[in-house]
Amino acid sequence: MIFDSVYDTYRGVVTYVRLIDGSLHPREKLTMMSTGSTHELLEIGVSSPEPKPTKGLGVGEVGYLITGVKDVRLSKVGDTVTLNSAPATQALEGYKEPKPMVYSGLFPIDGSDYPVLRDALDKLKLNDASLAYEPETSTALGFGFRCGFLGLLHLEVLRDRLEREYDLDLISTAPSVIYDVTMEDGSEMEVTNPSEYPTGKIKEVREPMVRATILTPSDYIGAVMELCQTRRGSLQGMDYLSSDRVEIRYRLPLAEIVFDFFDQLKSKTKGYATLDYSDDGEDAADLVKVDILLHGDQVDAFSAIVHRDNSYSYGVLMAGKLRKLIPRQQFEVPIQAAIGSRIIARETIRAIRKDVLSKCYGGDISRKRKLLEKQKEGKKRMKVVGNVEVPQEAFIAALSSDDPEPKKESKK
Repeated sequence: MIFDSVYDTYRGVVTYVRLIDGSLHPREKLTMMSTGSTHELLEIGVSSPEPKPTKGLGVGEVGYLITGVKDVRLSKVGDTVTLNSAPATQALEGYKEPKPMVYSGLFPIDGSDYPVLRDALDKLKLNDASLAYEPETSTALGFGFRCGFLGLLHLEVLRDRLEREYDLDLISTAPSVIYDVTMEDGSEMEVTNPSEYPTGKIKEVREPMVRATILTPSDYIGAVMELCQTRRGSLQGMDYLSSDRVEIRYRLPLAEIVFDFFDQLKSKTKGYATLDYSDDGEDAADLVKVDILLHGDQVDAFSAIVHRDNSYSYGVLMAGKLRKLIPRQQFEVPIQAAIGSRIIARETIRAIRKDVLSKCYGGDISRKRKLLEKQKEGKKRMKVVGNVEVPQEAFIAALSSDDPEPKKESKK
């Protein structure tokens, strides 16, 4: 059984295995059972603690295999290695594919870094079997990958490794979880990205739930309970561990804690609270998809699946952020938040206007009106054909939880 693997620049994939049955020797032909690929065993050995080649491995021994394979996807953690001449009848049991809990999109700021990001994710997948990813295209952010993580900490660690070890500059979209959607006709589908959310008649949407345990000093019970109630939590129980230490148990939607719940918890308790959570099934909820429209065009990077009660506040927040971040154009730009075809919030970026009356000193009012009408017609024509360019900084700031700095307006 393969339990780990690493990538060596000169020797290819080095696979670490534990021998359950039989024996392995150099120059034998091996088959990977999950992929069906066949390779010749170039070197076999043990770590003691440095890699040391041996004449073979026996039952119960742990060692490494080198087959000269350069494709990192052919060596999967949990896979079964068997002899090509006398293959095993079935794969070894005891290993399950890790199920991602949080999904986020990773996009390179420079589009030419896409192949580098793909190779980097392939190599990180070698010794991080819980990482899941697939190519994704966004009209706003270009080419990237939709990645599945075990949690927010896993997301942060992996993004830091990509930036430090492979010198990549990345934008990560807001984290989202897996939703199960049942349509009116009885068909079911999994939604990991707001852009996949169906548009037809929806019968029910189920979201993952977690059982959270919070340890906090008794002085902050009120603040913690208020935070959990605003995140749609239901109190399961509370126990005093000592005179000044309390354990609070809540059942919460996973979507409410994957973004900034931990940061809010720490700030409300001055850093004293601790959080632990575990999977606790699924519940049906009244969830809707909020789209952000820029000049009438949908921007998929800013879309989100939220509870109907929180949809208005999300729309107002995102529209307000974008109004501060997007530079002014020659024409007026509306920013709208919509659920389906219904607009729930709107902000407007005012147009840059030239003072066309600066040279009119006195005179007939009809001359001034004619100049203003002419300018108005030009702005209207621009608005019809104009495309709004959203700077990269706006995406980074809008998808973070911090309040953006207002843009500086040039005086003309």
